[in-house]
Amino acid sequence: MAKTNLTLELSLLLALATLWGASYTFIKIGIETIPPVTLIAARTLIAGAILLAVLRWRGLKMPRDAATWRRFLFQACLNSVVPFTLIAWAEQTIDAGIASILNATTPIFAFLMTALIIRHEAVTTRKLVGVIAGMTGISLIIGMEAFGGLGEQLLPQLAVILATVCYAGAAIFGRSFKGLDPMMPAAGSLIAGTVLLIPTSLIVDRPWTLAPSTDSLLALLGLAVFSTALAFAIYFRLIQTLGSVGATAQAYLRVPVGVAIGAVFLGERLSDTAWIGLGCVVIGVAAMTIPARRTTVAVVDRG
Repeated sequence: MAKTNLTLELSLLLALATLWGASYTFIKIGIETIPPVTLIAARTLIAGAILLAVLRWRGLKMPRDAATWRRFLFQACLNSVVPFTLIAWAEQTIDAGIASILNATTPIFAFLMTALIIRHEAVTTRKLVGVIAGMTGISLIIGMEAFGGLGEQLLPQLAVILATVCYAGAAIFGRSFKGLDPMMPAAGSLIAGTVLLIPTSLIVDRPWTLAPSTDSLLALLGLAVFSTALAFAIYFRLIQTLGSVGATAQAYLRVPVGVAIGAVFLGERLSDTAWIGLGCVVIGVAAMTIPARRTTVAVVDRG
């Protein structure tokens, strides 16, 4: 990848981390008056409609063959229907910060799946070091005391971990859409997810009986427009350019981005340990995303 392109992809990685880092707060506010299934159904519906409109504006048409839509449906289960719903359900009882910490392990599961099962990307010592450095950084930034409550409320915590495994699988499966414009699998998976979630919402939550607050509705819009539609378009591009492990590296950036926003806009102060953690995160992301230099091997023609 050219140097200018790499700079762009890493900038998009940071943007994706910011968009998805904000999603936990959006969800926490949204579920105050909107049940999880309905919140996620509306999220996928709005985001899918936005991406479809953008595709039409760009003059692109969605695939019509059944095989591609079956792949969209499978991707929807891995990347939206199951993990979105699990995280929203879990955040009814656990803090958004804990959900963010647990969800930051996505690259580890992507790395393990890549190393042990799929093997479609080179598994190097550098990527393993990147995984370890990233998790070390997260621990330093949050502070080990943040993990004190991990033994409580085990079921919702396991739900977030299961969602994380789904995200890792989605990152790997997402490479199968390499021949399509990145926005197509994003839109297709959201539409397929909507088809599954809307009937479930109608049966489980009876949304016509709900009275959501203004804050919850605004959070839903932010979640759908920025943390889903825009984020998905960036995400599927990064899978194609940085690879599945590289794309999931944004999980490490979510927390430091949130810390930086708090420092700038809320006057929060970072400890020395947190600054060290930020350095570890940067090293981890770089180790997993910057391509290694290839050595040229001379081949002698023995004709």
